[in-house]
Amino acid sequence: MLDEEKGLYSIGTVAELIGEHPETLRVWERNNLIHPDRAKYQRKYSNNDLLRLKFIKFLMDEKGLNIAGVKQITAMYSCWYNRNCKGGALKNSSTIINESKPCWKIEGSYCLIASDKSELCSSCEMLRTCSGSMGSE
Repeated sequence: MLDEEKGLYSIGTVAELIGEHPETLRVWERNNLIHPDRAKYQRKYSNNDLLRLKFIKFLMDEKGLNIAGVKQITAMYSCWYNRNCKGGALKNSSTIINESKPCWKIEGSYCLIASDKSELCSSCEMLRTCSGSMGSE
């Protein structure tokens, strides 16, 4: 089975695939929008990184957001760096979706509304960083 998070592509290949300059990808990385794997000193982008980059490009080109705006939007996606993200669903599916939140992973689909809110908590970075200090007050 293909690991969607395994770094496979060089920065030049990815830049060409999404129609951006390699330096633009470096800027997005410096602004913590993307975290490609590293093999020695070389960036290696995964299939999911490619999908994330396409979503970033969509937010900038189609929605007119700048880097700060994209950071705000992607922060609302609990699955942005979640290896287990299965993607969203289409509007006409029987699955309950959030029509105001397009899925970054599957173009044309929307994020699912979690039936169990603990699904969101288990992937929350804030929970992981704060959980050690919650009981110390």
